[in-house]
Amino acid sequence: MKNIKYFISFLSLALLLSSCEKEDYEFGDIVAPTNLTITPDIVGKDASNPYGDGSGVVNITAKADNAISYKFIYNGVEKVKSSGYLLYNFGNTGVNKYIITVVATGKGGISSSATIEFEVLVVYVPPVELVTMLNANSSRTWRIKAEGLGHFGLGPVGGSVPTEWYGAPANAKANTGMYDDRFTFKLDGSFLHDTGADGTVFGRKTLIEELNGPGGTPEGDDIIQYPYASNSGQYILTAPNGVETITLSGLGFIGYYTGGSHQYRIFKREANEMVLSTVDGNNGFEWWFTLVPAE
Repeated sequence: MKNIKYFISFLSLALLLSSCEKEDYEFGDIVAPTNLTITPDIVGKDASNPYGDGSGVVNITAKADNAISYKFIYNGVEKVKSSGYLLYNFGNTGVNKYIITVVATGKGGISSSATIEFEVLVVYVPPVELVTMLNANSSRTWRIKAEGLGHFGLGPVGGSVPTEWYGAPANAKANTGMYDDRFTFKLDGSFLHDTGADGTVFGRKTLIEELNGPGGTPEGDDIIQYPYASNSGQYILTAPNGVETITLSGLGFIGYYTGGSHQYRIFKREANEMVLSTVDGNNGFEWWFTLVPAE
């Protein structure tokens, strides 16, 4: 009887080991990314303009064999892109040197890294009326125009019709955590995001996970009431290809978290209202926002 028990135990152990060996085989080899290259495409760079056209826009492309994602690191801020592509919009006036590190990650988390340096020219000086509108030459706080038709919505990437595919009716997103958020722009270039009394925000499913918060509530393709503390950062004003643009530092965002470049095209502006748009991190939609002063 004991021999039978021993035989059964031995057979069970053999099957377990066989199963483990099969799983290891199916996982495949763990290979570190190799041949990592980082290419900066400085917009407007040519023989006559070695530092670009003055817009400060640089398209960074990273490629490596056996890589499944890329992490871009600039000035202590990290952004992960599976595509290996990221657009930077630098705002320091004059010719300045920038250093960017890219970490390419492969299966099992094995990684390789490389660093590049390049110089970029920025000559843009925002119009006085734009500065006055945005920060009142001191500090100005804005909010989403919840009471307006089409205050939030989406359309095709690069579209010129606000909320072409969907525009939210007045107060339609009252349960999301967006309407009590406040966005303050100061003359010194600082940006403050007050997430309101509820301490929650609104964003795109999967993309909002970049904020590293505790969760929120799924609602279709969105995440509502995502817990997120008030925060601060910087903003710069540029005009690549003549288009006035607000770029927020780090993970800064306005209204609805979409990831991406954190750049907001100023589609229309008046003394007390502005319409912004941004492309999400999936390059799937152009997202639109109408803001008005909070005071």
